[in-house]
Amino acid sequence: MNLKNIEWNKTIYNEYIKYLESLENLKYREFNSKIVSTKLKMIGIKVPILKKIAKEILKGNYLEFLKIKNKNCYYEEVLIYGFVLSNSDEKYLDKYLVDFINRIDNWAICDMFSSSMKIINKKSGKYWIYFTNLIDLNNEFQTRLSIVNMLNYYLNDKYIDRVLNIVSNIKTDYYYINMAISWLLSVAIINYKEKVIDILKEKTLPKFVQNKTISKINDSFKINKELKNDLKQYKIL
Repeated sequence: MNLKNIEWNKTIYNEYIKYLESLENLKYREFNSKIVSTKLKMIGIKVPILKKIAKEILKGNYLEFLKIKNKNCYYEEVLIYGFVLSNSDEKYLDKYLVDFINRIDNWAICDMFSSSMKIINKKSGKYWIYFTNLIDLNNEFQTRLSIVNMLNYYLNDKYIDRVLNIVSNIKTDYYYINMAISWLLSVAIINYKEKVIDILKEKTLPKFVQNKTISKINDSFKINKELKNDLKQYKIL
């Protein structure tokens, strides 16, 4: 399907969905469905192919593509939309961002969308305000997206104290939020060792977050054995 020269409308979009269905990979679908928990149906298309499709759409009239309101039955359909949106003009990204975030129901779409939002590198101040305001402990993946964005774009001297203050004060039972906090802290300790150690020493993080952070640090190849051993004393029993 020639995605660069399309005048997007409902009829064409339905043809596009049939095209995606034609790319079905049953073996990959079986594998991916085991690691991604989602209410969306899966076709079974590998991520490099999805990114290639998004790049083709971006070469054409992608604004009309973004405008189309569809049921979003497929995991791959939502992920491609996210890749297109994250690489679109800033004004279109801002216009459709909240609507897209509301479609996220799994960690994979959340994290891959975050990693493709390279515009944050150029507009860090604007999107810092935007995503910190989106933290809502009643919305698991909206909050996870905010945290993963901090991990991807704000672990630097300018923002580190604000990042650590925010994540160390989040208290929730949502698994994917807590996993994101643990992941962030395990990465932050590479360049901000004393700051993260001070948090772990206090033992004020939820038990799961505290222990998962230490576990993730222990799994890291970028942390020396001495530090890994020292941190074991901060586990919450």
